[in-house]
Amino acid sequence: MRSSWFNKLSVIFGHRPPLSWLLLCLISLLALITVLGSSSSNAFDSVTPTPVPNVYLNYRRLKEQAAVDYFELKSLSLGASRQRELGLCGKERESYVPCYNVSANLLAGYKDGEEFDRHCEVSREQERCLVRPPKDYKIPLRWPTGRDVIWSGNVKITKDQFLSSGSMTKRLMLLEENQITFHSEDGLTFDGVNDYSRQIAEMIGLGSDSEFLQAGVRTVLDIGCGFGGFGAHLLSLKLMAVCIAAYEATGSQVQFALERGLPAMIGNFILRQLPYPSLSFDMVHCAQCGIVWDQKDGMFLIEVDRVLKPGGYFVLTSPTGKLQGSSVIMKNGNMLTPLEELTQEICWSLLAQQDETFIWQKTMDTDCYASRKRAVPLCEEGRDAQSYYQPLVSCISGTSSKRWIPIQNRSSGVLPEDFFEDLQVWRSALKNYWSLLTPLIFSDHPKRPGDEDPLPPFNMIRNVMDMNAHYGGLNAAFSEEKKSAWVMNVVPIRAPNTLPLILDQGFAGVLHDWCEPFPTYPRTYDMLHANGLLSHLTSERCSLMDLFLEMDRILRPEGWIVLSDKVGAIEMGRTLATQIRWEARVIDLQNGSDQRLLVCQKPFVKK
Repeated sequence: MRSSWFNKLSVIFGHRPPLSWLLLCLISLLALITVLGSSSSNAFDSVTPTPVPNVYLNYRRLKEQAAVDYFELKSLSLGASRQRELGLCGKERESYVPCYNVSANLLAGYKDGEEFDRHCEVSREQERCLVRPPKDYKIPLRWPTGRDVIWSGNVKITKDQFLSSGSMTKRLMLLEENQITFHSEDGLTFDGVNDYSRQIAEMIGLGSDSEFLQAGVRTVLDIGCGFGGFGAHLLSLKLMAVCIAAYEATGSQVQFALERGLPAMIGNFILRQLPYPSLSFDMVHCAQCGIVWDQKDGMFLIEVDRVLKPGGYFVLTSPTGKLQGSSVIMKNGNMLTPLEELTQEICWSLLAQQDETFIWQKTMDTDCYASRKRAVPLCEEGRDAQSYYQPLVSCISGTSSKRWIPIQNRSSGVLPEDFFEDLQVWRSALKNYWSLLTPLIFSDHPKRPGDEDPLPPFNMIRNVMDMNAHYGGLNAAFSEEKKSAWVMNVVPIRAPNTLPLILDQGFAGVLHDWCEPFPTYPRTYDMLHANGLLSHLTSERCSLMDLFLEMDRILRPEGWIVLSDKVGAIEMGRTLATQIRWEARVIDLQNGSDQRLLVCQKPFVKK
């Protein structure tokens, strides 16, 4: 039955209203939406007597919703249709790491160990899908408990693999029903991590390992880190220890370390340099890491020399109690192994030897290189400007760098006050980010009710990847606020290379091309942050959808994403976030700029 008002209109216009009348109604409707949107924004401004720039404590109020409505209306006005959500990958890709496809590398002709190296150029295009968590995956435990206890279903290792592992593994790990427990340092025997660390400190002339920082040792590259026991101990001493280990399909050292919340990434000594600039680390540590250092004309050890700072230490613990290399060389009446001969050629001095452990110190004086008779040559000036997976070299780098500063002389290096203004900005930003990391930002979600905000962060954060780190300001703010989280500072290779400045502050960092996947396992980071990265990449050859898929791969379920960028890039990012099933909100900074925040949370998909 038709209503009376409709009958009256029918008398006036007939049963088919003219096209002009329908067009008039449509225009009126659009005008009404515009007026209401403007009035709601003005109304919100009127109840905010003293707006404070860059503070979003009332992000769930009308202003935030107005920003969301703005983008939705603009999307509709442009005629954009809702994109379909991406599907889930198969079970076989639960631990998928791109660029490490051994079968594809073999087909491409790589052999003699090179098939295990990183080869993104031979990786085949695969269907775009979301890497799902394993069936028994659980959210990691909070620190400090989560550093010593992990869920066995979160890592790819079977009970048989554990039982067939070496005695050291069994001594450090206890496999229970659904957990893997790592012994704390209090319960270790004499050959445990605590005593081992103290032994290293004494061998370099210190009273205890608590004096590492005083001796200039702040950053350590731990090669083949096992399951992170040494790195966990160093982290408790306020040192930044980054683990690198080769890709492993199961029982991965890197995956175990990251699951414990410790700094780690995939890296190896096969063909290419590590993605760090010259003079990056105060100490390089190798305990039974399986590398024969005098192979390939000593290029592996020369690579260690490249990343080691002047006056830094190379610690080698060999299970055989002697240096690798079966042949010996006569020099001044002494018997030298090839490794000992090579260390002398690159101006390293053997500080001490105790049991199975050897410690060398890199020279602090560049004059040493001129005084050698038979030695490894120096690289041409500027050769080490870019160190992103370049081929290994057989020359010594960094001798002409302004960063040639011995670790014992920190006062002439990068100081915190050099970045005071940058730190001020990020201190404020971190407080605002922390207030946003709660599911109540998505309070319109039926599963997330409530009016009162819990104490942030609602979710645990152990590690953060800053995907466009600039000068490491976010990391500095985390340190100053004493947040129990470490930051992986990533500097894009086509951005200004600020990584040396980040590393010289004692932070963890790496160069990376965001057109390629990051060398880590799935579900290894709790929070991803990027400031200006989307705008930076719009002019690059890579796809933003591929970038978001990679972010989803390396982010654990219920992890957070905070993106800061221009309004157009944020609008594009919000569309992509919807396709990969993230809950997303746009935050207006309320400072009159065209900058916006995109805050997202990855859901825990249990299919």
